[in-house]
Amino acid sequence: MRIVLFLLFSSILIAGDPQFNASGELVRPGADYREWIYLTTGLGMNYSADHASPSDDAPIFDNVFVLPAAYRAFKATGRWPDHSIFVIEPRQSVNKGSINKGGRYQGARTAWFEAAVKDTKRFPDGWGYFVFQKEAQTAKAMGPEGHCNECHGKNAAVENTFVQFYPTLIDIARQKGTFKETH
Repeated sequence: MRIVLFLLFSSILIAGDPQFNASGELVRPGADYREWIYLTTGLGMNYSADHASPSDDAPIFDNVFVLPAAYRAFKATGRWPDHSIFVIEPRQSVNKGSINKGGRYQGARTAWFEAAVKDTKRFPDGWGYFVFQKEAQTAKAMGPEGHCNECHGKNAAVENTFVQFYPTLIDIARQKGTFKETH
């Protein structure tokens, strides 16, 4: 029984691993990422004064999803396993529609789509960050000019990830001793 469960779990991990083409570009995760584990949604989040939301009147929603196997490993250890992949799905925020008289709700996906991948053999600091423009099927890792690695390394609560914004994981990371308080 244990061997069968191990083989099943192993095949799930392999099937969910990030895929790269021969040029080292990340292949866009399939549409089934919405069946992954939902971690959080941010609204109008901004990490830099010069990287403002397109409009304060219409802040962007960012939905974050992670592979189920990575989520289970995090719950058990407080750390992300190698080959963890996160999808950040930005969506427009809308305030007029149907019966809505106040507040905002999510609208169409924006023209870009983001991913973060933990791969300690592929990336010098263990993580790669990607932006898929429009419907592009592959994306190159952002280099130092993107400042993703620098910002995540300095400000992330757990292993280059902003767990401080994932309410369902904060207590787990604290209990496992992996949570780094950030400013």
